[in-house]
Amino acid sequence: MNKVYLASPFFSEHQKERIQKVKNALLTNKTIAADGIFLPQEHQFEEEKFGSRAWQQYVFASDVRQINRADILVAIVDYKAEESDNEPDSGTMFEVGTAFHANIPIAIVQFDPKKNLNLMIAQSLTAYFDASKNGLDELTRYNFNDLKSKPSKRDIL
Repeated sequence: MNKVYLASPFFSEHQKERIQKVKNALLTNKTIAADGIFLPQEHQFEEEKFGSRAWQQYVFASDVRQINRADILVAIVDYKAEESDNEPDSGTMFEVGTAFHANIPIAIVQFDPKKNLNLMIAQSLTAYFDASKNGLDELTRYNFNDLKSKPSKRDIL
């Protein structure tokens, strides 16, 4: 069973709802370990003051370590989908780059039906899931053992 690092912004209720939808789809996927889905927001090192140097160092090291332990990185590229400027979250994009550099397969999930996909993200992904269509259903059935190429059909920036 595959372990997943689920990369996504988690700063608003809308973002948390998208995370839950993707997590639920992964939980029903028979090639994903149900207890092997790492959500960074659940590991924020509460022992230190939020934003302190010690907190930053711990969270950074923990997240990079968990990316390297994952069999697949699943990233939600919608940041502020409810606003007019829906660019991907910079932290999520860092996590995608880290996974790519470590040769960890990348699955991209995109909810915004109008947003194009960045060239670097489109070329680094293994599989793309358009959640504005049937992407979440596809995510429940995708074989993470085989990792068949599933490119985006979105226009590229």
